Amino acid sequence: MAADIFPRKKPANSGTTTVQQYHQQNLNNNNTIPAPNWQGLYPTIRERNAVMFNNDLMADVHFVVGPPGGTQRLPGHKYVLAVGSSVFHAMFYGELAEDKDEIRIPDVEPAAFLAMLKYIYCDEIDLAADTVLATLYAAKKYIVPHLARACVNFLETSLSAKNACVLLSQSCLFEEPDLTQRCWEVIDAQAELALKSEGFCDIDFQTLESILRRETLNAKEIVVFEAALNWAEVECQRQELSLSIENKRKVLGKALYLIRIPTMALDDFANGAAQSGVLTLNETNDIFLWYTAAKKPELEFVSNARKGLVPQRCHRFQSCAYRSNQWRYRGRCDSIQFAVDKRVFIAGFGLYGSSCGSAEYSAKIELKRQGVILGQNLSKYFSDGSSNTFPVWFEYPVQIEPDTFYTASVILDGNELSYFGQEGMTEVQCGKVTVQFQCSSDSTNGTGVQGGQIPELIFYA
Repeated sequence: MAADIFPRKKPANSGTTTVQQYHQQNLNNNNTIPAPNWQGLYPTIRERNAVMFNNDLMADVHFVVGPPGGTQRLPGHKYVLAVGSSVFHAMFYGELAEDKDEIRIPDVEPAAFLAMLKYIYCDEIDLAADTVLATLYAAKKYIVPHLARACVNFLETSLSAKNACVLLSQSCLFEEPDLTQRCWEVIDAQAELALKSEGFCDIDFQTLESILRRETLNAKEIVVFEAALNWAEVECQRQELSLSIENKRKVLGKALYLIRIPTMALDDFANGAAQSGVLTLNETNDIFLWYTAAKKPELEFVSNARKGLVPQRCHRFQSCAYRSNQWRYRGRCDSIQFAVDKRVFIAGFGLYGSSCGSAEYSAKIELKRQGVILGQNLSKYFSDGSSNTFPVWFEYPVQIEPDTFYTASVILDGNELSYFGQEGMTEVQCGKVTVQFQCSSDSTNGTGVQGGQIPELIFYA
C-alpha cells in the first residue's frame, strides 16, 4: 500500500564509488572480501565500519528478522550496534544482557532493519517509499533518533491528500506531533480529496472518530457521510462480516453520530443519507422535521455546522483602474508566477470584472508547476461593475510547496472592457505567509508583476 501512496525515489545520477558498490553487495549479504589487507583500502574508520555492514566477517551475533514465513537472517557486530543504539547497548552490555548468538525480531520488516543497520554502520540514510513507515518503527524501537527524524522528514515531504489519513494514524501511533499537525493541515484544506482517497478506508477506528469530530474539516457533509460508509464497508471485510446495512452501522458504532447530517443541504439528505438505509426510520423522520418544523426534535447527531477554514486573500496590486481602450481579452492568456515560503493550498483566484456596468464572465483558471497542470477549472462569475475582485474557485484546493515558483493563469471571456491592477508588488506579506511574484512567459495579454489581471490568490494556510 505504501508504494501506491508515496512517490518513488529517483536513483542518484552520480557515479558509484567502490565503497558504495560494497554497500550494495552487502545488502544482498554478498560478503566477498576484496583482498586480505582490505583494511588498507579504506582511509577512514567510517569506511572500514561500512565494510562490516551486513557482513558475516567477525560477526558475533545474528538476527532473524521478520514474521514467520518471511524471515531473513542478518549478521551483526555487537560493538558497532551498541555504539549506534542505547537499546542494543543494554541488550549486549547492560546488567541484564543475555549472551545469545541469535536474536529473533518478528515485528520488524527485514528491509527496514537493514535500512537501520546501514545508518548505524555507514552513517547513511537510505529511505524508500514502501519501507519508510517500517523503518520509522525500527528507529523508534531501537532509539535511533536521527534516523527517526529523517523518516518523519521523508513522510512530511511525501505528504498529500492521498496518504494524509493513513499518515495521521501512523503519526499518532509513533507519537510524532509535528507530523500529526502537518497531516491535519492537509486533511483540513483538502478534506474532500482526503476523504475520497483509498487510504481513508485503511485507517483505524480511533482515527476515523478524530476526523469525523474535526471542526475545521473543509468538506460538504454529504462527502463526510459517504466516506464513512466506504470505511464501514472495508471494515466489514476486515472483520469478515457480510456487507449488510446492519453490519455497516454496527462497525461505525457511535461514530455515526459524529457525522453532522442535520447540516447537510436538504437535497443531499433527501437523495443521499435518507435513502442509504443506515439511518433508522425514526432518525430519518426526526431529521426531516429538523429541516422543516418550527419546533425541532432532539437529535443524537451533531447539529452545528463545521466551521471549516477561512480563506486568506493575497492582493498583489496597490490600486486598480480602467481605460476606454483596455483591458481587452479576446481569448488570450493572463498569467503570473508566484512562490510562497510556507506550504499553502490555493483554493482559487480573485478576478476583476467589467468596468462598464454589471456583466457575466466565463473564466478558465489554471495552476501549473514546471509546465505540469496541478489544477484547472472552467466556471462563470458575475461582476457588478465595481472595482471589487470576484472569487473563482478550483474544484479542490491545490497543495503548494514552499520555495518553488508556480504559474497562475486565466483566460477570460466576457465584456471586453475590464478593470486592471496597477502598482504591483514583487513581494506581499499575507498573515504568516510571504508571497513573491515574477512575470510569466505564458502571459500573452499583458499581465505582469507591475500591472494586469489575477489580482488575488485565495488560499488556506
